[in-house]
Amino acid sequence: MLEYSRLGKGTEQMRRGGVKRFVKKELCCGCGACENICPTEALHMVRDREGFLYPKVDRSRCVHCSRCKEVCPIQKNLPINSESQYFGVQAKREAIRYASSSGGFFSVLAEYVLRLHGVVYGAGYDKNMHVRHREITKLSQLGRIQKTKYVQSSMKGIYHNIEKYLKEKRWVLFCGTPCQAHALKLFLHGSCDKLILVDLVCYGVPSPGIWARYVKYLERRHKGKMRDFLFRDKRGRDNGHTCSYVINDREYAGSIYKDLYCALYFSNYILRPSCHKCKFCTVERSSDFTIGDFWGIERIRADVDDGMGTSLVIVHTDKAKEIWKRIKKDVDWFICEKQDILQPRLLTPTVAAKQRRLFMIGYSILPFSLTMKLVDRGRKSGKA
Repeated sequence: MLEYSRLGKGTEQMRRGGVKRFVKKELCCGCGACENICPTEALHMVRDREGFLYPKVDRSRCVHCSRCKEVCPIQKNLPINSESQYFGVQAKREAIRYASSSGGFFSVLAEYVLRLHGVVYGAGYDKNMHVRHREITKLSQLGRIQKTKYVQSSMKGIYHNIEKYLKEKRWVLFCGTPCQAHALKLFLHGSCDKLILVDLVCYGVPSPGIWARYVKYLERRHKGKMRDFLFRDKRGRDNGHTCSYVINDREYAGSIYKDLYCALYFSNYILRPSCHKCKFCTVERSSDFTIGDFWGIERIRADVDDGMGTSLVIVHTDKAKEIWKRIKKDVDWFICEKQDILQPRLLTPTVAAKQRRLFMIGYSILPFSLTMKLVDRGRKSGKA
């Protein structure tokens, strides 16, 4: 395997014989498309000190085919869709809205695909609370991939599974971050008639390594096994400002702003380096739909702001416009102008915390419980 050694801030050095290759961490989004496309299995995603996955190359297997570069969403561009339509959306069924982080548009779209005997992919927890893209084929499974997860999801194996279903002429709905959706489209060599590609208005993806350690931290604290974690619980009808989790069948709930992991997330300490250089922070995308929370709804349509969430939906392609016509009967909706839906992550990337590097050094050398104590102290003093 190629060995990685520190070269400087945000950079890894790969040595291959007498040749040196330099890979800046902000130029890898961790989508895993390179690992999945490699015909000789020379690439493997390996966790770094910050808990993020990066590709590592086995030089004895690499045949220099350059397929990894062809599917890299940061290196490779796709045509964007500029003739888009903008909507505010709320599912008509209250149960769907309650089970969703925003207005429930993804769930309505997923139900449409499942009624066509299609396959739906979204981020969900596995039995160890790791966040992975999961496949569902039944309405009864939809709860597995609803709700926001503030963790970067693993895409291992997903690319080939989607390719297989599309070859079988089945409908496939994929929902993920803009870089994941872009990578999938590159992996599939462009548009597919029965692929519905949905990307998110993305704040940035936090470290799955730090998340895994936080889960263990809470399990030790409460002496049990975590079964679920809701980052956006709507019980307070406050647009999901409650955070809750279940350990040993006992629920713990409180303000999302008092949760230590969320404090790190919203303070920009644990986002992937590439997120701070993200090229997808724009309204124009190569996907079919872009969805997210309709932040600022109280200014645009205060009459529909009931605290249960509203989806921002951007319809990009002709395929998406046709699907929208078929499903809009299941939602309450209103048309927006482009300026109505603009929010920070559709304009510029999230800015890294000034002391992010110092935090990550501390995280890599200190016991995690001590790290959390320091975070809690910083939160209470207003510094985190």
